[in-house]
Amino acid sequence: MRETDFNRIVEAAMSRRGFIGAGFAFGAMAFVTGACAPSSNAASVGGDRFGFSPVAANSLDTVSVPEGYEWRVLASWGDPLWSDGAPFDHATRGDAASTQRAVGDNNDGMALFTHRGRTILAVNNEYANGPIIFDNRILGVPITTDDIRKGKFASGVTICEIERRSGIWKIVMDSAYNRRITPETPMAITGPARGHALLKTAADPHGVATLGTWANCGCGRTPWETYLTCEENFDFYFSSSDWFSDATADLNRYGVNWRDRGYRWADEDERFDIAKHPNEANRVGYVVEIDPLDPASTPKKRTALGRFKHENAEIAIASDGRVVVYMGDDERGEFLYKFISQNRYVEDGDNSALLDSGMLYAAIFHDDARGEWVALTPSSTGMASQAEICIHTRQAASAVGATTMDRPEWVAAHPRKAEIYCALTHNKNRGKKPNAGGDATPVGGPNPRAANQYGQIVRWTPDNGDHAATGFEWDLFVLAGNPTVHADAKAGSRNVTPENMFNSPDGLTFDANGLLWIRTDGSESNTGDFAGMGNNQMLVGDPNTGEIRRFMVGPRECEVTGLCWSADRSTMFVGIQHPGAKGGGHFPGGGETAPRSSIVAITRNDGGLVG
Repeated sequence: MRETDFNRIVEAAMSRRGFIGAGFAFGAMAFVTGACAPSSNAASVGGDRFGFSPVAANSLDTVSVPEGYEWRVLASWGDPLWSDGAPFDHATRGDAASTQRAVGDNNDGMALFTHRGRTILAVNNEYANGPIIFDNRILGVPITTDDIRKGKFASGVTICEIERRSGIWKIVMDSAYNRRITPETPMAITGPARGHALLKTAADPHGVATLGTWANCGCGRTPWETYLTCEENFDFYFSSSDWFSDATADLNRYGVNWRDRGYRWADEDERFDIAKHPNEANRVGYVVEIDPLDPASTPKKRTALGRFKHENAEIAIASDGRVVVYMGDDERGEFLYKFISQNRYVEDGDNSALLDSGMLYAAIFHDDARGEWVALTPSSTGMASQAEICIHTRQAASAVGATTMDRPEWVAAHPRKAEIYCALTHNKNRGKKPNAGGDATPVGGPNPRAANQYGQIVRWTPDNGDHAATGFEWDLFVLAGNPTVHADAKAGSRNVTPENMFNSPDGLTFDANGLLWIRTDGSESNTGDFAGMGNNQMLVGDPNTGEIRRFMVGPRECEVTGLCWSADRSTMFVGIQHPGAKGGGHFPGGGETAPRSSIVAITRNDGGLVG
């Protein structure tokens, strides 16, 4: 894209908030962004809202936090949840039996619940990191049936009670709330797609019940105290025993074909063989609602929220009390969605079916800083039924011309005003290749850079401050980049400096004060275009001023993932996923111990609030 085009797009995006003239030069180009000026609807806040000194980028194999803070490991992959569980074995990395009764691998999204004075933590376990979990095998791949099942049980969701003893948080062994939800846990199918022909299988001829959840990435938490776990890269686990038969176009749209990613689940469980059970893949890719306070409850796959590679599910309440769920589809050139419930949220009422009926929308962003949500209906998409739309949601969004985005990751809603943020992590194909459905990925709008390697965060405000509105205004909160290497658009926006630069924003979470906590999952080569960025990290952004400050740096080769707080906000819980994933680290044990995905608890030395 020409520099003049880039300038035009950004100026158009910022003009509604009066930011023209606030820019600075990228070579011959005047680059303007609203990231460095207060929002028109935000109150001016004096002083330092952050309350900590920034942490320097580094490549250490540990967690780095600001002066005056400390961290401890709360739990790691393989820690038993019950006293009859086997302690983690660094040599064997456990077996299927021990894994099923322990904290799962690669923790991602998580949420904390309090109930009758007790604290319950729900944590996604996105996948098993093969070279680490199968390090006891020569090639780092599953060999035996038990190996395959070990990898299977490392996935899903971990629910456990935790408590603070002598100032240190620990798992409560044998708690009645402790639970593992795995790819073999019975689940109910609810919503428009329940009973549809595309969901019927030999094991479930009625299409109403299924087994398990996996590829659980981001999450959500409902006002009625349930947990939403989001199924993302579910296609990695399906394969075909017939290599000469192609998957259907509809399965290919989701990445399902004859080859899996080495997990070999079809060798142990034939429902993952698309040649034998082609509909099985249609039964995953949803948001699953779980009641963490009732260990006997059946998780529910909420098909009304659509089927795609869900990152997280962020809930807001519309002006009339209806529930709005914002969701991103984390793949290059995919779309942003929102769901609006048909019925209203009733505090202390029965909200158990709120996510089963309503309308699903896909977003269109225009270059003039306006946007609209287009309802996905049989009329607008040309599809036969709402059930089909909820199963083939990507195809539906393509049909209405939704805007192809740079991998929509977490969405976060501001707690004090109707303003929503989404991390667009990066997209090497922007302006070069279409998405998996053949939709063009032109440079423009909220995706203003070709071959985008750094990512950005887009934000929007619904018309009249109502989350149910179909119109909105948008701008860019930040364009990540490297101003020490580049002097053009790759340098990033004005609020990116040599002291806070980062790449690939992923997780987004607001704290109670309205500060935006940004986690990254990108390159940590610390060379070339990424020189000076160090390991993946967590930063804090102030929506009022656009300032961004680095709070934490993770250990080598990790992704910084989930985030939540204790009820009194004296402890922040942060996920450290796949540390040492490439063999270059051994967090948290150090030495020659197995690197283990972990949850760390961060506190202030003076006992004050953290976030």
